[in-house]
Amino acid sequence: MKYGIRLSWNNGQENFEFPINPGEIELREGGNGKTYDVMGIGEINVIQNPQLPEYSFSGFFPNPGKRVSGRKNLIGGYVDHDPLVTSNTLMEPKIYIEYILNWMRSKRPIRFEFMGDSFNLNTPASIEKFDWKEVAGSGGDIEYSITLKKYEFYAAQKVKVDDKGTKKPEPARANDQLPPAIYTLKAGDSLWKVAKLLLGSGERWGEIQKLNGIANAQLKKLPIGMVLKIPQGAAAHA
Repeated sequence: MKYGIRLSWNNGQENFEFPINPGEIELREGGNGKTYDVMGIGEINVIQNPQLPEYSFSGFFPNPGKRVSGRKNLIGGYVDHDPLVTSNTLMEPKIYIEYILNWMRSKRPIRFEFMGDSFNLNTPASIEKFDWKEVAGSGGDIEYSITLKKYEFYAAQKVKVDDKGTKKPEPARANDQLPPAIYTLKAGDSLWKVAKLLLGSGERWGEIQKLNGIANAQLKKLPIGMVLKIPQGAAAHA
């Protein structure tokens, strides 16, 4: 079975596979209990939901001009085989670094995929920490260490309450993709409908109004064909 680690962003619009697998991946999962002193009882421990797991690993991005991959080298075609390189494509180290730094700046989750022998992982994640350096004498290789944390999508939801108690809404399916930057109004559209369609909640219509400078008096007579700018904020749901 092939081992491999892949990171992707915006529903796979940008992605790469680590060219050389790390020696190990550290998974940290912990509880989230809190202790209190209660008069007459002493210390008690209140068990709460567990903390989100973290995934840490380190390795290096090889310099294609120094190492050979036996696969498609983006600098010079196909070359002899290097058993350390497992990805199908080998890029310059700075390209991997630019991907990761840009994804961190986007303030949006990535998708972390690990294919292994005993288990697999496929989860949204945030990049919590990323360190990298070029060591003298390494021939242009870049060493790195990275820590990811599982990401849980969330959004405010309405809850219906009846005589039998509170009903929990069905969780919305998470969508990693950014909403489009613009939207053209069609017949029957309103800002509430557009917010529901593109941002996952009609309650966010006010963000669209503010971004486009629409006065309250204009809300009921928005023209068909009007081009709206769409906020690129919290994750949408579909």
